[in-house]
Amino acid sequence: MADRVFERRLRLPVSAEQVFAWHARPGAFERLTPPWRRVRVLERRGRGLAAGSRLVIETPVGPIRTRWVAEHTVCEPPRRFVDVQREGPFAFWEHEHRFEDDGPSASTLVDRVTWRLPTGPIGAGFAASQLERLFARRHAVTLADLERHAAYADRPRLRVAVSGASGLVGSALCAFLESGGHEVRRLTRRPGGGVDFDLAPLDGVDAVVHLAGENIAGGRWTEEHKRRIVGSRVEGTGRLARAAASLSTPPRVFVSASAIGFYGDSASREIDESAPRGAGFLAETTTAWEDAAAPAPGRGIRTVLARFGVVLSPSGGALQKMLTPFLLGGGGPIGSGRQGFSWIALDDVVGAIHFVLMNETLSGPVNVTAPNPVSQRDFAHALGRVVRRPSFLPLPAAVVQLAFGEMGEAMLLGGAFVVPRALERAGFAFRHPELDAALRFELGR
Repeated sequence: MADRVFERRLRLPVSAEQVFAWHARPGAFERLTPPWRRVRVLERRGRGLAAGSRLVIETPVGPIRTRWVAEHTVCEPPRRFVDVQREGPFAFWEHEHRFEDDGPSASTLVDRVTWRLPTGPIGAGFAASQLERLFARRHAVTLADLERHAAYADRPRLRVAVSGASGLVGSALCAFLESGGHEVRRLTRRPGGGVDFDLAPLDGVDAVVHLAGENIAGGRWTEEHKRRIVGSRVEGTGRLARAAASLSTPPRVFVSASAIGFYGDSASREIDESAPRGAGFLAETTTAWEDAAAPAPGRGIRTVLARFGVVLSPSGGALQKMLTPFLLGGGGPIGSGRQGFSWIALDDVVGAIHFVLMNETLSGPVNVTAPNPVSQRDFAHALGRVVRRPSFLPLPAAVVQLAFGEMGEAMLLGGAFVVPRALERAGFAFRHPELDAALRFELGR
C-alpha cells in the first residue's frame, strides 16, 4: 500500500514565531490531545521539540491500549518541526508541523501527516476519518488558545499556584497556562493527605487558583461522606486563604472554586450572582466553603468565588458517567426532566478562569456556566442527538432516591437555571455558548 498524506491548514492571527513558541512550551501536547482519546504520557526524553527528543504515550487503538513512541527528527524554529513514530500502531507515520508567515501579524499553520497502516488498505478509510476528527479539534483549540493569550500579550506572564492540578479542570487549566508562557506551581498535599498542602510554592506567586476538594457527586451522602466534603472544601480553602494572606507579598488574586449548588433548586426561573442562598446541605456547605476564603479579601487580595456549573468533558465528571448508557441506547431524562441543567464546556471553564485572572474588575461570586442553561430533559435529548442514539428512556425519581438518597435528590432531581451575568458584563467571550455545538466539540462529533 502506498503512503497516504493528510494535510490541514489554519490561518492564525499571530506571528509564526508565536505559534511555534506555543507548540514548544510545556502543556501544548496536553492541549492538543482530544479528551476522547484518553492518552497517558509514560515518559518524556530530551528537551521539548529538539531533534532526538522523544515522547512515550499509551493510547487506545480500538479496545486495546497501545504504546506509541514519537521522536522529533527535525526542529527548525520558528519554521517547522517533524516527529516520526518509532513504535506504535502505524506501519509508518511522519508529522510535519510547518509555520508560514501570512502578512505582518498573521501566519498559517500547516499540519502534514504521511502515514501507512500495517493492514494495507483495510481500515484506511476509518483512519483517515479519525485524522480529520483529530485535527479539526487540534486546530480549534490552537486558534482559541492563541487568541485568548494574544488578548493579553502586553501583560506580564503570571506565576500561578494551583491546587487540584491533577483533576479535570486543574489539569486542563495548567496545560493552558503553561502553553501560554505562564509559570504554574502545582500545590500538592503533604504525606498523609487531608487538606494539609505543601505551601512553599506560594512564595512569590501572582495568583492562586484553588480547585482541590472531595468529589461532591462521588456517591451517597452518608454522614462520613458529608464530613469529608465539608472538611476538604471548607478547611482546605481556609488554610490556603490564610496562607496566602500571611505572605509578606501576597498574591494579587485568589480564585476559589465554588458551585452553583449555592442557589439550591431554582424551579424554572433564571438566576444570576445576585440570587440569595438556597436551602439544603449543598447550599449550606457552599456558603461555608465561600466564607472560608475570607482571609484573602481581608488582606486586600482580589478574591473570586468561581461557582461552577456542570463541566462537560468526556474525560471526567458528569458527561463521562452519562456517555456509556447513552451510547448503549439507555439514555434519557432523569426524574421529571424539568429541573435546570446549568452546563459549561471544559474549554470555556479554562478560558473563564484565565479571564478572571487577567481582569481586575472581577471579584466576589462569578457563575462559571454557559449563557444558555437548559432543562435536564433538553440536555438528554441534545446528547442523544450528538451521539446518534435514542434518549427517551427515563430514570424515574424513585430509582434515583433509592440508589443515591439525599445526593440524588439534590444533584440529579434538583437543579437551577444559572446564567453567568458577571462574566458577560465583564466581556468574556464564550467559545461554546450553545449546548449542541459544545457537546460536538468536546466529543469530537
